[in-house]
Amino acid sequence: MTDHRARVGDLLAEYRRSREQLATVHQCLGEISASASNADTSITVTVGPRGSVTGLSISDEAVRRYRPSELAEEIVRLAASASDRALVDAGNVLASALPAGTDPRALLRGTADLAPAELAPTANERATAAESEEDDDFESTNWVAEGRRCKP
Repeated sequence: MTDHRARVGDLLAEYRRSREQLATVHQCLGEISASASNADTSITVTVGPRGSVTGLSISDEAVRRYRPSELAEEIVRLAASASDRALVDAGNVLASALPAGTDPRALLRGTADLAPAELAPTANERATAAESEEDDDFESTNWVAEGRRCKP
């Protein structure tokens, strides 16, 4: 009977340590912030731990220099860059709580158990494919993806 009590005590102590580690990881993840700026720092985008924009700084010079569409493209590009940095930081924080051999960035992206063929194309891959499209005849294009499981 004593062996069981000791084992239960050990399990409870391990559980408490794991909860404390998880709380620390959660707190550190919540504190992640990453920024990206263009070359002359006239535009800076800051994102939080999930890549959501939390700050945007646009100088008067940038407003004068860029057309609205160019400014928008630059903001989107910088937001993606800052999100990538936040993802790396989050992966580094999360790695300490994951089993050895687990890719924390793939886990955060939701792709940890997917094979490369199962992954959706990246924005760059979609853009490259769109640029290579030479045929502008959309008559035979199916605009409704069959078997689509994601909400629009």
